[in-house]
Amino acid sequence: MPAQSKSSSGVQSVERAFEILEIIGRAGGECSLSEIAEYSPVPVPTIHRLLRTLVGIGYVRQLSNRRYSLGPRLIRLGEVANRQLGALAAPVLHSLVDELSESASLAVLDGDMVIYTGQVPSPHTMRTNTEVGRRVNMHNSGVGKAVLAALDDPRIARLLTQAGLPAATPNTLTSLSAVFAEVERIRNQGYALDDQEQELGVRCYAMSVPGAPTPMAIGVSGPVPRVDDDFAQRVIPALRRATESISHALVGSV
Repeated sequence: MPAQSKSSSGVQSVERAFEILEIIGRAGGECSLSEIAEYSPVPVPTIHRLLRTLVGIGYVRQLSNRRYSLGPRLIRLGEVANRQLGALAAPVLHSLVDELSESASLAVLDGDMVIYTGQVPSPHTMRTNTEVGRRVNMHNSGVGKAVLAALDDPRIARLLTQAGLPAATPNTLTSLSAVFAEVERIRNQGYALDDQEQELGVRCYAMSVPGAPTPMAIGVSGPVPRVDDDFAQRVIPALRRATESISHALVGSV
């Protein structure tokens, strides 16, 4: 019995430690002790003890202002995880490009933005080309808006307030009310549309990956003359199949 109790306690400590990392990550990578306690049911002394342990092994860093940020040891893990995710998504993205002949990308929530972790370019000479590792705002990108729609409203407000709402083009949504109205539309219709909001002349359809352990989305983008209403009829069911395939690969065996 004592051994079982110790094992249960150890598992609980691991779960709590990862919860703290998640809370710091959701806050944009930096938190105070009181902010962590606000989002965790764990007693403050326990949080403080776990933070000391995480700081000691390099997964959390204590700043000069006594706030806590994600530590440098997470960088290597994140890079490896991103490469693995990109490799997992590659066949799905290739299938989308084969079917639709436009560029397909996978993006993941990264702080208060999204980061591209996989991309397969269109075979056309005139095409969109998104560099893997590029971070973009969520309010003006198809993949970003699809990710936003998968989050709860308080978190959306917090992330957009942190990142701001810069206008990349005249079509960019630049107020919280407009973005929230767009999020509601995305939730109702099941997909996001970047209609020349990030770059003039480019349109992107995107859909979030259901049940993903971290918020992510797949997008298909191309020049406006080719990505038209007829294209929309083909891309939406294709995205649905692609996101379900990624979802099954990530969580189907859990």
